Parts: sequence; C-alpha cells; structure tokens
Amino acid sequence: MALSRDAVLARLFELIQPFNTKAVPLAEDTRFADDLEFDSLTVMDLVASMEDEWDINVPLNLLPDLETVGQVADAIVKLKAEA
Repeated sequence: MALSRDAVLARLFELIQPFNTKAVPLAEDTRFADDLEFDSLTVMDLVASMEDEWDINVPLNLLPDLETVGQVADAIVKLKAEA
C-alpha cells in the first residue's frame, strides 16, 4: 500500500521534534540547515530514525538535494514506492 504524503509529513514532524532544540515551527518549507541549524551529525541521526520508521535506505548521495522537510517527505514516499 502506498504511503500518503500527508501521513509521512505528519510523522516526519514528530521525528524531527526531538532534534528541534530551538523550537522552530515546522512546515513543509522548513530548511534543515538554515532554519533548524542541523549539523551533519544531527542529520545522520534523523536519517537513521527515518530509515527505521519506514524500513527504507536513504542513499547518502540524495542528502545534499534534500533541503526542506517537504523534499524529505517526497523522497520517503518515492523510496517506499520503489521498495
């Protein structure tokens, strides 16, 4: 069964929350580097959480292209569809 993007986005907000130490309001256009100020270690921890949650492997070469929460949601839906 295909994942709904809305469901992925809602769960993604929940997964990001523990890393969101500045309590930045989360939206589709929230940027990991600029808005949340995530460093590479935090990004890798978040990626590990996403991989566990959705049973996917996020290719490392994809990460530089994923700047916003919405882009990550799209990538997860796509990776799940391809799995």
